[in-house]
Amino acid sequence: MKWITREKVKVDRVACPWLIQNFIDSEAEFVFLPADTNWSSLTQEIVYDVPSCELGHHGEDVSFDSILKKYHLNDSALHLLAEIARAADSHPSNAHPAGEG
Repeated sequence: MKWITREKVKVDRVACPWLIQNFIDSEAEFVFLPADTNWSSLTQEIVYDVPSCELGHHGEDVSFDSILKKYHLNDSALHLLAEIARAADSHPSNAHPAGEG
């Protein structure tokens, strides 16, 4: 499957492909498109970490969190990584200290 997101990779956009390839889709193909792409026109691919998408930021959750929830990944180590990715990528109210680095 093709997984589509924005160009200019940052923390969440690096963590998500790792998560996807190791726990969801080992044959995933990742495509990074310009930020001004019409994301709603992409219907044959899975879009993540773009504005207003299912696998994006929601409240304090980052895309890594959204992917964990959608695919029912409940491993405690993955949830710890989500806390770190969240702290490094956004400004959550209770940031994990490891996300500061």
